[in-house]
Amino acid sequence: MTTIDVFTYDVPAESDFGYSQAIKSGELIHVSGQLSFDEAGEFLYAGDFDAQLKQTYANMDRVLDHYGATRNQVVSQTLYVVNLRENAAATAAGNRAYFGDHRPVSTVLGIAELTLPGQVIEISFVIDMKLPA
Repeated sequence: MTTIDVFTYDVPAESDFGYSQAIKSGELIHVSGQLSFDEAGEFLYAGDFDAQLKQTYANMDRVLDHYGATRNQVVSQTLYVVNLRENAAATAAGNRAYFGDHRPVSTVLGIAELTLPGQVIEISFVIDMKLPA
């Protein structure tokens, strides 16, 4: 029997939109789109791509810590980027800085807008706990 472990930050958006930050089912963890917010759920750094990217990855670290996982166990990520042409180099640099030599599969989508005014990046992830940490 597969057990399910749900992770939330207990921020208002989770109940407002009806979602969890992550769900572990078996050895896979599916992580909702992470974005730039603080521990109280307040959106940070409107319009500042580099700061949002850094905070988004920091929030991902909170999910990894909850499950006792590491960046090396991330197998897939999908990045949603406003103004991708302008932010492509920063996206690539932030990705390399976050993952180092680890190379998860990645899909990068350039989009017109995201949910919050000034939000320019959102990233969802899949983690495989069977991989070595």
